[in-house]
Amino acid sequence: MAITTYYGEISKELANQIKNIKLLVCDIDGVFSDGRIYLGNDGEELKAFHTKDGFGIKALITSGVEVAVITGRQSNIVKNRMSALNVTHIIQGQENKLPALEQLTVTLDLSLTQIAYIGDDIPDLDCINAVGLGVAVQDAHPQIIQQANYVTSTRGGFGAVRELCDIIMQCQNTLENARGASV
Repeated sequence: MAITTYYGEISKELANQIKNIKLLVCDIDGVFSDGRIYLGNDGEELKAFHTKDGFGIKALITSGVEVAVITGRQSNIVKNRMSALNVTHIIQGQENKLPALEQLTVTLDLSLTQIAYIGDDIPDLDCINAVGLGVAVQDAHPQIIQQANYVTSTRGGFGAVRELCDIIMQCQNTLENARGASV
């Protein structure tokens, strides 16, 4: 039997996995952004973030699910944007992301089965395979798509994070909490 979400149907088994999620962990490049990095003549780095994703994160936090980011790059842009969204677990410069994920389980006293991880490329593979809900954005590397429990209908940087947040809140019956969030 399938459960209908705003983004299509998911299996009842997947919906039950999602009900247990207490922490959403996100990659940045290719997930929160479209993966492109804009460089200015003076070395200035720019990234574009979608407000839909920002609203989804704030709504999810309001609903009681923790949010963290783990990224391989180091950037003040990421720190500033995630801080503005009330994300308190901002882990940057992690080429090997699994140890950082495992440390989060200790810090937050969670099991890996209570975690959703959304990624787009090979550095995310170990985390996607380790957690209770591994998610790939629509335009992820094919190997990530093959390993994921769920693939978003939306591309990275264009609302994929929002889609996952909405589905988590729908399955946990907390979507009404989204009304109190703002970007």
